[in-house]
Amino acid sequence: MHIGVFDSRPGIGEAAAAAAAGIIRNAIAERGQAFIVAATGASQFEPLDALARVRELDWSRTTFFHLDEYIGLPRPHPASFRRYLQQRIVDRLHPGAFHFIGGDAPDPAAECRRLGKLISACTIDLAFTGIGENGHLAFNEPPADFETDEPYIVVSLAETSRQQQVREGWFNTLEDVPVKAISMSVRQILKSENILCIAPGKGKARALQSCFEMETSPWCPASILREHPATLVYVDSEAASLLSEATVAANWQGAGLGRST
Repeated sequence: MHIGVFDSRPGIGEAAAAAAAGIIRNAIAERGQAFIVAATGASQFEPLDALARVRELDWSRTTFFHLDEYIGLPRPHPASFRRYLQQRIVDRLHPGAFHFIGGDAPDPAAECRRLGKLISACTIDLAFTGIGENGHLAFNEPPADFETDEPYIVVSLAETSRQQQVREGWFNTLEDVPVKAISMSVRQILKSENILCIAPGKGKARALQSCFEMETSPWCPASILREHPATLVYVDSEAASLLSEATVAANWQGAGLGRST
């Protein structure tokens, strides 16, 4: 794992997009295609905007998978992750394929199996993730399941995560936020060749401190990223405010990423 601290969110976006473009470019050159996991949330705005400005990539040779989605939320809902990804990736980049999570599928367990079969046939070159204010990774809430080999699982959302969604403006009230979701599992995320974890803002400071300065634990799900050799964590000074200088210095690697396929 490597940590990069940047002066601004646009700076994070440009650096993350440059790293992502390099990984995608290498995968296409070597295997003719690239497989990518897309995340959502306010943390991803700037990286996706910057990535959309990269013109030399052949997006038709990319296949995207969806990190997580609420159960029971219709696709047109303003907080739907499918709507978010349709607008910010599909409509802008026109990838070869995008495997959305059907959050309103009649049988969530069957939807997990469908997606699991698809992703198990691929080597994921790059996964975008964030970190929740309670340390969740995707929607793997504390205490997260670090053992399941299922690529996608049904999870219950912690109230702290649901409150975060209200504070960020995705829902009007806590009662509006679904209580369950389909999430990519922790082990499946860790199978990605490269992980870009983007977590700016002062609301993430406590989670970053817990995940990166305390022991790796299901109670701090994103702490598992420390065990992945090609994870780059992008934060701003507010998010890094509780990290010790020793932690940042020991993990610093500028804007590059450690491994390509």
